[in-house]
Amino acid sequence: MKRLIVGISGASGVVYGIRLLEVLRHIPDVETHCIISSGAAVTLGLETKHSLDDVRSLADVVHEHGNLAAAISSGSFPVCGMVVIPCSMKSLAQITLSLNDNLLTRAADVTLKERRRLVIVPRETPLHLGHLRHMVALAEMGAVILPPAPSFYHAPKTIMDVVDQTVGKVLDQFEISHELFRRWDGHGA
Repeated sequence: MKRLIVGISGASGVVYGIRLLEVLRHIPDVETHCIISSGAAVTLGLETKHSLDDVRSLADVVHEHGNLAAAISSGSFPVCGMVVIPCSMKSLAQITLSLNDNLLTRAADVTLKERRRLVIVPRETPLHLGHLRHMVALAEMGAVILPPAPSFYHAPKTIMDVVDQTVGKVLDQFEISHELFRRWDGHGA
């Protein structure tokens, strides 16, 4: 059984985090531990028809954003890694600077210190030098920076096809099998 922490921050694009939880719900050997920031709860209402309870119900375990005593705040709690999807620039900066004043940033910090896989899906454009420097620093610490940049060789037809491609790329980082998009085979669409 793999345990994967899914952090959803307040950036635009909460659909990525929701879709990841939907997909993982159907994978029996993955246990999801979810943290939804207060900003994400607001963005959820602005961008989707999902309620906070709907999204929480997709995870195996839900941790409160302010609970710094949660199991996932300790390196002694075994997980295969963590993804922050989407990751706001505020959360990205807090993770980079080890500002552990909430569970999402603390769990990410623990993931890094334990040398476990941390995947950051940053959602901002354009990027200024401060954003880029934080991303470089996280990459130097071992995090994977995975922007939701769609490819088009699989001929996406809907927004969800584009979302699924990014979610599939995240799953690839944790070696979790999926069929969310057609892989490149040397031939176009």
